[in-house]
Amino acid sequence: MKWFGECATLDQVKTLYKQLAKQYHPDVGGDTATMQEVNREFAYISAHFIKGANLSEEETEKEILSSEAYRKAIGAIAHLGGITIELVGWWIWVTGDTYAHRKALREAGLMFAPKKLAWYFRTAEYKVSKGGKKSLDEIRAKYGSEVLHGSKPKNSYIH
Repeated sequence: MKWFGECATLDQVKTLYKQLAKQYHPDVGGDTATMQEVNREFAYISAHFIKGANLSEEETEKEILSSEAYRKAIGAIAHLGGITIELVGWWIWVTGDTYAHRKALREAGLMFAPKKLAWYFRTAEYKVSKGGKKSLDEIRAKYGSEVLHGSKPKNSYIH
């Protein structure tokens, strides 16, 4: 494993993938061939860790598909300027100068939360049934936040 050989956990794999995508994605100055290599290795090593987690076949498939969905969403928007991409719990939140990029965000599968003035992505299993009444800062405080791209949002609880 050229890229992920030192990783001991799935969380380490995901963290390293995010770093490599920031460095090698074609939209941020990298090249397509290198990013495709990183993607193939990420898919292989993620599946390896997921399958070793003693999950049922259905849970394993769901985890693999979920990881792929998040990877695609982040990859589709990582090149957009003036935005901040955060992982908050199992949701991706996008803030900053999003108005100019609303079409690209929508096409990447993100939805707009007007009360939070932010875009979000989540897979179906993480849908909130009662509607989100908490502010984005309250959500960050509860689940923690990792900035994947952009700068730390003002007045936020980022761990």
